[in-house]
Amino acid sequence: MDPTIDQIIFLIVSILTLGAGFVVVTNRNLLYSALAMMASFLGVAAIYVLLDAGFLAAAQLLVYIGAISILVIFAIMMTRRLMQSTETSFNAQWGMGIFTALVVFGLFVAVIGNFWPLAPAAGQPLASGTAVPDGMLQDSIAALGRAFVSVDAFVIPFELASVMLLAAMVGAILVAWPKAEDEV
Repeated sequence: MDPTIDQIIFLIVSILTLGAGFVVVTNRNLLYSALAMMASFLGVAAIYVLLDAGFLAAAQLLVYIGAISILVIFAIMMTRRLMQSTETSFNAQWGMGIFTALVVFGLFVAVIGNFWPLAPAAGQPLASGTAVPDGMLQDSIAALGRAFVSVDAFVIPFELASVMLLAAMVGAILVAWPKAEDEV
């Protein structure tokens, strides 16, 4: 495909993904936020497809859209008390949130600024050591799988991420649990 068309498709998918993410954090209705989260996950999967990362796109579809989003929607639908909440969607910590968002954005700009452009201009040779070796991409999925279960690679971060997800789920259940004064 033409690189210009790829860039246009990427921009459209990116804008839709970011728009869905904005709806997730600003919408007062939890169900609509969860549906927007699914749309945002779908946009990320589309970006993976544009990057020719089919395995990551399939994993995004199966794990995040197929499992986590459905679990979140079921949790929202089973907690009626939160669906009928009349509280405001903004809290008292909005200033700290904006500050944190600006710091993270600044870090992104600094990192991208140091590494931009990622590829040399047309006709310029690659600097030594920057080209991807020919054998690097072969069997990359099998190598990724071995790295996730290898003691010397990513097994500890992988298990820590699963424990953090479990803790987040327990915390969400505790937050959604009806209090004695709410059961009247």
